Amino acid sequence: MATMADERGMKQCLTPEGGIAMAKYGKKASDKVEEEMHEFKRGRLKSGSGKKVTSRKQAITIGLSEARREGGRVPSKKSSSKKSSSSKSRR
Repeated sequence: MATMADERGMKQCLTPEGGIAMAKYGKKASDKVEEEMHEFKRGRLKSGSGKKVTSRKQAITIGLSEARREGGRVPSKKSSSKKSSSSKSRR
């Protein structure tokens, strides 16, 4: 997917057909992540178990998870690919 700057200098994603692609994340997701990052930066963000969050990535994930729970437009979670044990069973 190529990018192109419009007259305001904003980048837009182009589809292979030449059209402009839709945003992956909605406004609610953006707001939630911003809110969680604010808490994280001030040291007040806690994970589900009650421990303090120490990673930026964790803070973003918590924000996306909450937005998903509230019905915001967020792509589905990537499922971890399980390695097949067929190579082990051949030995």
